[in-house]
Amino acid sequence: MSNRSLFLTHVAQTSPAPMALAIKSASGIYITDEQDKKYLDLISGIAVSNLGHGNKNVIAAIQKQANKHMHVMVYGEFIQSPQVSLATKLCSYLPKNLQSVYFTNSGAEAVEGALKLAKRVTGRSRVVSFTNAYHGSTHGALSIGGSEFFKNAFRPLLPECYHFNYNDGQIFDFLDGQVAAVIFEYVQAEAGNLIPDPNFLFQLAARCKEEGILLIADEIQTGMGRTGSLFALEQHDFTPDILLVGKAFGGGMPLAAFISSYDYMQALTSQPVLGHITTFGGHPVCCAAAEAALDDLIALELLASVTEKGELFKFRLKHRAIKKLNAKGLMVALHFESFEINKKIIDKCLNLGMITDWFLYAPQALRIAPPLSITTNEINQACDLLLQAIDESI
Repeated sequence: MSNRSLFLTHVAQTSPAPMALAIKSASGIYITDEQDKKYLDLISGIAVSNLGHGNKNVIAAIQKQANKHMHVMVYGEFIQSPQVSLATKLCSYLPKNLQSVYFTNSGAEAVEGALKLAKRVTGRSRVVSFTNAYHGSTHGALSIGGSEFFKNAFRPLLPECYHFNYNDGQIFDFLDGQVAAVIFEYVQAEAGNLIPDPNFLFQLAARCKEEGILLIADEIQTGMGRTGSLFALEQHDFTPDILLVGKAFGGGMPLAAFISSYDYMQALTSQPVLGHITTFGGHPVCCAAAEAALDDLIALELLASVTEKGELFKFRLKHRAIKKLNAKGLMVALHFESFEINKKIIDKCLNLGMITDWFLYAPQALRIAPPLSITTNEINQACDLLLQAIDESI
């Protein structure tokens, strides 16, 4: 059997038509397949490879830690210097109420931990999220997700999960002493990069504080510089009670976290003891990679250029077929008339040597989320290919 046949037979599939690109190597913003064809990676593994592929400092950190030790004990029992060093450095960039880090393997696991923490701290059961929200595919994360299409086949889900639209004032009447948490995204990526009114978020934070509701900021996609600051929370005049990070956080390795105050996190240590546990969360090799990635992100001063690079995409990508362009930093969404048109353009991009994608809740929109290290010349090259793909697809 061919490698493709083995892939389709033995690797569990998530769709009837996977891209099935056979990867040989990846470096910078390029991915090379087994036929040695190079592809410009315009989505960086869905906002993961912020430093580009094959960052030398990240690889060196992985190798150095792997030579010392890998897994030695479940999370939270042994003092492991990669965890301590990463958590300490991460907290140095965060507000004073976000100083205790719980490492997980994935963003969805960070969501699950945050939901448990909010219920444990408040003693309440209701959770509020938003229409078009995406927080992961595990049971609890799916329950607070904002798409009925993706949820219906897996019911019953968690009870007492409620959804409101962004910028809808009705939510303020609902937020009372029965609500444990409100979870939100600064940019609803899977809805095609929908951005809430900053004043709405400010009022939401104020209302939560009045009612003793924990505010959870899901920065799994927006974090690590994607919107032009290390965290999107820096662009707002309020601070969440719990912060979620993932995707690019691990520097290409599987790592995420939920972060809160020391006092709140203590709620997971008793009644019951081991209130939240994980075997591989905070894996030492992953933590070493994450710290190297964080160091490089700061040292290379990539954050300062993210907004300008996003503006270049907006300036270049003008076409009669583009019905709308939503963007925040290097999160760009091109909205077309239909999924059918968008899919033709995505397929044409692949033929031309460029990887793009669509959004779960906005299949008519094309995703652009390249490595933050992408250069001006590479952006212009990508835009030329995109405009060519659009012309040849419509």
